[in-house]
Amino acid sequence: MNEYGRNRYQIQQNEQGRNSILVKATCLSCNVTLISSQIKISCASLPSFPSMPQSPGHAPQPIVSRHVAVVGAGAAGLVTARELRREGHSVVVFERGDQVGGLWVYTPNVESDQIGLDPTRTTVHSSVYHSLRTNLPRDSMGFSDYPFVAKDDPDRDPRMFPGHREVMMYLQDFAREFGIDELVRFETEVVRVRFVEEEEKWKIKSKQRYTEMDEIFDAVVVCNGHYTQPLVSHVPGINKWPGKQMHSHNYRDPKPFQDQVVVLIGNSASAFDISRELAGVAKEVHIAARTVKYETFGKQPAYDNLWLHPMIKNVCEDGSIHFQDGSFVIANIIIHCTGYKYHFPFLETNGFVLVDDNRVGPLYKHIFPPALAPWLSFVGIPFQVITFPMFELQSKWIAGVLSNRITLPSQEQMMEDVKALYSSLEASGTPKRDTHALDDKQVKYNNWLAGQCGCPAYEDWRMEMYYATVKGRLAHLESYRDEWETQHLVLQAYQDFIKPASNQVSDRCVFP
Repeated sequence: MNEYGRNRYQIQQNEQGRNSILVKATCLSCNVTLISSQIKISCASLPSFPSMPQSPGHAPQPIVSRHVAVVGAGAAGLVTARELRREGHSVVVFERGDQVGGLWVYTPNVESDQIGLDPTRTTVHSSVYHSLRTNLPRDSMGFSDYPFVAKDDPDRDPRMFPGHREVMMYLQDFAREFGIDELVRFETEVVRVRFVEEEEKWKIKSKQRYTEMDEIFDAVVVCNGHYTQPLVSHVPGINKWPGKQMHSHNYRDPKPFQDQVVVLIGNSASAFDISRELAGVAKEVHIAARTVKYETFGKQPAYDNLWLHPMIKNVCEDGSIHFQDGSFVIANIIIHCTGYKYHFPFLETNGFVLVDDNRVGPLYKHIFPPALAPWLSFVGIPFQVITFPMFELQSKWIAGVLSNRITLPSQEQMMEDVKALYSSLEASGTPKRDTHALDDKQVKYNNWLAGQCGCPAYEDWRMEMYYATVKGRLAHLESYRDEWETQHLVLQAYQDFIKPASNQVSDRCVFP
């Protein structure tokens, strides 16, 4: 595929019933057929508009190429490597695993300390459990020029909300298509990253098996994810409670919980999925939640052994767990579904970047630490977002800044912007731990990034899918992933994809 190439796809609506509508995309040049669940596509290459305009309001500067290290080969690291190379930079991607995909690479292995408090424990990167499916429609997740459609292949998952393996395979297809895998050093752990002031460069110490290596880079982009280091809630009396504890990071399947009484702390997506799966084998399942978004407290409909409670008040030596409404249960195990900490054990910044109550800062626009910009940056810090498209925009901005095509404000101006953000969050009563939670603010954020890069605005249909999923959960709490009824949004997604975006003619299909 050409560097900025794009195929054009002609779309026809299939008039069959809701549950049988298909997307079929057959590339006329490579004869690869793909499917999705809503519409029908055929492809033909077309030229398109010029790409990569100058950032609005900035005079052109000489374009320079940097030697850039990317830490991590998950979704963020892969698209960052692509955008850096597209901008003309030299890129090395460090990946401690043996394949690309990051957290989407499933492993049945768990850590030696399953609650995640022992710093000397054997660690496992992935938090994916065997039955995990996406909680957003696949079309909303895809990169702007590489849509996440299903292949016409019995080995692939064509569902609108596919399983984790399908996401991993999409990322691996993406890496192959754009030649990113050739930039990756597999089974290479980044041990230390520090800024060498006298050279104004970054020194990276990496380890591959028994060999360590020191290298110098102009810039470092951190893409190591934030779903690996468990965040464990404090429970009064827990030191004397006799049962077992673990974090959802180490949950894989329900078999070990047969006939157990299980209490889950938290009410996020993982707690929802795991509690429903456990209800099929456990004696009782109880969820302790700080807030309720979709359900109501008490026994849950469609289950004889699943209850939702307020948060835990305390636990006792007799194995009892007491909730804030006065109820209690005698339980065998507590699963902390309480999220994760940002964790950069390899990074030395002399105090210029700190993690405080899950706030990484100071970061200008959640990306650049003002004192070290643009030579250090982070992709993927915000949460409660549609991740992959945001990663793409963040990495485009970083790549453009490093090449001098886009200009950052001064260090002082960036710090003032960060302080203004902190003040607004404090005024609104937002906890420090939610500094990077965007949710409804993600459209404004992404459009700002797009404006800086000279890219098209964030597509409306992505957020419509996002909100349609929220609405679907309210209407079909237990089955929203299989009750998708907004096919028109998928049609909009494909119509948007065929819009010309480059002055090149693609010579092969861009689908996986």
